[in-house]
Amino acid sequence: MTHDQLIRAIAAATQTQPRQVEGTIQLLDEGNTIPFIARYRKERTGGLDEEQLRGVAERLAYLRALDERKQSVLASIAEQGKLSAELEAALAAAETLQAVEDLYLPYRPKRRTRATVARELGLEPLAQWILAQPTDRKPEVVAQKFLSADVPDVETALAGARDIVAEQMAESAAIRQFARERFYQQGEVSARIVSPSRIGGSEGSADEQGKYQLYHNFAAAVRRLQPHQMLALNRGENEKVLRVGVAGPEAEIRQHAERYLKLNPRSPFAGQLQAALEDGYARLLAPSIERESRKALTEAADDHAIGAFQKNLRALLLQPPLRGRVVMGIDPAYRTGCKVAICDATGKLLHTTAIYPHPPQNRRAEALSELARLVERFGVQAIAIGNGTASRETEQLVADLVNSQLRTHNSQLAYALVNEAGASVYSASPLARQEFPELDVSLRGAVSIARRLQDPLAELVKIDPKSIGVGLYQHDVDQKKLAAALDGAVESVVNSVGVNVNTASPALLAQVAGLTSRTAQNVVAHRDEHGPFRSRAQLLKVKGVGPKAYEQAAGFLRIPEGDNPLDNTAIHPESYPVVERLAAPFDSLASLPLEKLRQETPRLAQQLGVGEPTLVDILDALAKPGRDPRDDLPPVQLRADVLSMDDLREGMILTGTVRNVVAFGAFVDIGVKQDGLVHISALADRYVADPHAVVRVGDVVTVRVLTIDAARGRIGLSMKGEMG
Repeated sequence: MTHDQLIRAIAAATQTQPRQVEGTIQLLDEGNTIPFIARYRKERTGGLDEEQLRGVAERLAYLRALDERKQSVLASIAEQGKLSAELEAALAAAETLQAVEDLYLPYRPKRRTRATVARELGLEPLAQWILAQPTDRKPEVVAQKFLSADVPDVETALAGARDIVAEQMAESAAIRQFARERFYQQGEVSARIVSPSRIGGSEGSADEQGKYQLYHNFAAAVRRLQPHQMLALNRGENEKVLRVGVAGPEAEIRQHAERYLKLNPRSPFAGQLQAALEDGYARLLAPSIERESRKALTEAADDHAIGAFQKNLRALLLQPPLRGRVVMGIDPAYRTGCKVAICDATGKLLHTTAIYPHPPQNRRAEALSELARLVERFGVQAIAIGNGTASRETEQLVADLVNSQLRTHNSQLAYALVNEAGASVYSASPLARQEFPELDVSLRGAVSIARRLQDPLAELVKIDPKSIGVGLYQHDVDQKKLAAALDGAVESVVNSVGVNVNTASPALLAQVAGLTSRTAQNVVAHRDEHGPFRSRAQLLKVKGVGPKAYEQAAGFLRIPEGDNPLDNTAIHPESYPVVERLAAPFDSLASLPLEKLRQETPRLAQQLGVGEPTLVDILDALAKPGRDPRDDLPPVQLRADVLSMDDLREGMILTGTVRNVVAFGAFVDIGVKQDGLVHISALADRYVADPHAVVRVGDVVTVRVLTIDAARGRIGLSMKGEMG
């Protein structure tokens, strides 16, 4: 593929312009990061956003891998002396890796097969007779010529020849592609429950809890199968509860193979060819295409689940921080007690302790008194409660505390339930040990819970995204692809928000474009040794931060109290001369008539020698220096009282926070221990194809209670008619 062909192919696949693709490829090949390109190289990409840039980068990687594979396959076939001009042309025209592999399949080195054995016995010429379908010869007569000590009779000879024909049919690129298409268009996915005797179980169902009840006797068209159904089927099969299969229209595929191989009903060899095709389909082609179909369905389901997880993670990380408040974090538990940590408004740990209000100790009055004392001593303004074990009882304890504070001190104290997923992972991590070397593992979790309320982004970047708990089947999907997607989401959010270089943790700094875990550690070490950074330029003194890393990172790092006010904006240092020329006619940056300047953007851009998109971004940054995009979102929802499932009534109108968005709806925290489900059909007064088009993680929504199943802890909610 020539360079121009590559550009056009990517542009067509990503619905972008060739010039945008060409500029993006050049920037990527120069070693630039996607956040940097999206923000600071808009002129060269025609303003492509991060999602479009990642699409171009992914397609570029695929097509380059495709070209490499073509060259490898060509070399392999040529080495075997079997490369024809026709085959070489077909490989050159192949547009997918699958098409290349189909063409290579007959020439790929393989283990010994029945066809291999037959070829070794010299039966390939007999197979060619079967494929030729002559009308003037009989199979039994022709086969006599191939008898030997190893081929004692005619039937053995014909059986071997049929094995060769069966394999050739199953490896035909044209037949495989037809079968693949028919499996997708007309195929069916089915599942059956595995009997207990087959899995070594006792009498009764292999799925005693009914976890996979929907799939005990399941069938669905391949093209109508939902991603979450495929993931559930795979998990059920992995747990040896279900047996899953994919079947295609056998008769139609075999008829196509007969036409492709030119079956002649008048030929005495017709029966031999039909038998070979029947055997080849059942033994080779159908199982192979079934595996391919399963793989394709799984990959599509993985991509869907990963995309949903990515959107949820992004929304979670962008939840607004609770600024300027002293927060108490409580990690609930029964036997081992609730761990308590208090952090000041900057997240600095002030105090830790443990209380034992729940069974078996039941020291509730003592715990309530201790919490009240700590609230007064440290000026606690908000309490974050982990939503795990014993959270319901702890919430009631805190609600009693809040109400007593309101009665006695006219306090503004309030609380929030915080998703504690991943807190235990963080507590035992090297990063947590480095932050709190003297602190017990259990207490570190309480610190994390407090900080999650104060600044979700700064705290959650310390945790493996897969452990955060806003996905569906996240442990079942392609882990490498999931990690790459989630890392991309974290990187995107961190760089869109910006990072205070003088307060950020190494984990947060490591997500800044151009920095690595090592250079992030070096930034913190330099800060500890030399004091706070006064300018972005000082980053060049950090070990490992060279000109390229500095170029990529500088615009995303903030220095609020620095020597240059531009260092607290998203304006890149390379544009500082532009700002200086822009401000020259005025007394100061603060006196710039920004609205008037915006109206003159085309003229100013030309006058200043800068692109219009860059100038627009500069003016926006000057209008809101130090702006955090999270501040534009609804504030954190705090509570002062507690609600239980016993308090719920059908028809009740409540306010809740979206905790997870999945293919079939959204889970909403309405203040009880169990999140309620708004099914996709109840998300809006209109048809909803994708729940993410209506809600996202962190949204505060109004819901109506539809159903309450206390026995199974399920709450059905509706947002219909409540959107306003």
